[in-house]
Amino acid sequence: MEYVELKLAELPYEINEEIKLLRTNLQFCGTDKKVICITSAVASEGKSTTVLNLCRSLTEQNKRVLLIDADLRKSVLRKSIVVGKLRFGLSHLLTGQCSLDDVTCRTNVKGLTIIFSLVTPPNPSEILSSKRMEELLQAARESFDYVIVDTPPLGMVVDAAVIAQYCDGAMILISSGEVSYRAAQDVEHKLRNTGCPVLGVILNKVDRKKNGKYYGRYYGKYYGNKYYEESSGAKR
Repeated sequence: MEYVELKLAELPYEINEEIKLLRTNLQFCGTDKKVICITSAVASEGKSTTVLNLCRSLTEQNKRVLLIDADLRKSVLRKSIVVGKLRFGLSHLLTGQCSLDDVTCRTNVKGLTIIFSLVTPPNPSEILSSKRMEELLQAARESFDYVIVDTPPLGMVVDAAVIAQYCDGAMILISSGEVSYRAAQDVEHKLRNTGCPVLGVILNKVDRKKNGKYYGRYYGKYYGNKYYEESSGAKR
């Protein structure tokens, strides 16, 4: 098993609260929803960053989390590694070139394990639909509290739908004001056609200056300061 250190930025109060809300909503979906794939309509919507922060948030509740980087075409998660080198990735495992232990990476986040994408194969969709992928997710389901699968944008390639058939649920991340209703609806239909329940939509990149000023400028600021004071013993 490899070890890597991830570069993780400290989240602003408002964003951290939204991630916690996402975590809570996921947990309320039921204990049978353990293997979750997360996709988007198009690229550059902030999906992989959100996925990583969600996984980190789950570990804060002492959950054992496996994050699978299933974007075999254009991985973003690899860029978060600051210490550690990868010898094998998901494509090596799914083509029988290495063992599960070879691709499993411990991280500097307690409770978080990651399988990274590494080499881009010539046939990613076929590899992801293989029996080995199904067996991987089944084994992970028995060993972890949550298995979060970061998949490519379903509005661009079919990979997420291929993976969804093996998952307990799916989430769609949509950038506010950047994706048309028709494109988002098309992604939802593709997921539902696999038989995988769509658990909800994550709305990302919301402009709080235009939406929710009251929350962003008053409640976010007030409660952020209030909690800090209570924990530090400071007085107003």
